[in-house]
Amino acid sequence: MVENRGMRLNIDGAQFDVLDQGDGPACLLLHGFPLAKETWDAQAAALSLRARVVRFDLRGLGTTSATPGPYLMEALAGDVLEILDALGIERATLIGHSLGGYVALAFFRMFAERCAGLGFVCSRAGADDAEQAANRRALADRVELEGTAALIEAFVPRYFAPEVYRERPDLVARASAIVARTNPSGAAAMLRGMAERLDSQDIFAEMHLPVHVVGGSKDTFVAEDQARAIAEGVEGAEYDLLECGHFPLYEAPGALTASLERLLARTASLEPT
Repeated sequence: MVENRGMRLNIDGAQFDVLDQGDGPACLLLHGFPLAKETWDAQAAALSLRARVVRFDLRGLGTTSATPGPYLMEALAGDVLEILDALGIERATLIGHSLGGYVALAFFRMFAERCAGLGFVCSRAGADDAEQAANRRALADRVELEGTAALIEAFVPRYFAPEVYRERPDLVARASAIVARTNPSGAAAMLRGMAERLDSQDIFAEMHLPVHVVGGSKDTFVAEDQARAIAEGVEGAEYDLLECGHFPLYEAPGALTASLERLLARTASLEPT
């Protein structure tokens, strides 16, 4: 296993614990909601054999401190930029799971020249409709009143394919433990920020770089056609459909790693030597 190099950064009032693993072309793994960087453990261990893999917890989630919200995707993209600069990384392949994909889209819109490639895992480019945005804001209010119990109720029962709850309770327990540690204030600020995010389909035509999309055939958060729409909208994008729910990082770790290795191979072939 490649050793992790850790560092702690203060960015705009928040403390970030950053993991930096491996050498080679840089790859940044962005986690989902309300989760944390350790969800990427299996993929980071494998990908760091061929790339420099960076991970951190998004603002207000995991070990990163919560600051006043809402956390707009553009502000989160600014956090990414600060971390890349602190690590001396000029260009990176950004791979985002769910919420992480929203951040990657915002980052590309703002800092396209810093992107070597883009990967989207069970994510979508469309903005919330009025009902979805209202539901996020209502859940944010509940989380502030009730704490993480409201998050667990809203997310954990839908993360996985139905058979996982019967056959792999250990995976459900791992995800539940991460959600249970979430700062309610940070989660509420993130929910309100997600409700405000822009539709990103307008930037598909600007994506002249390797793009790779992974969908889950049993995903109840991001419908398969929503994930596929990114690949269909970006010229030359590749698409893999895995037999899983919203959490292929745990449900299909080997298949997801193999899929993402294809993206890193494409980006590496285009990077100057």
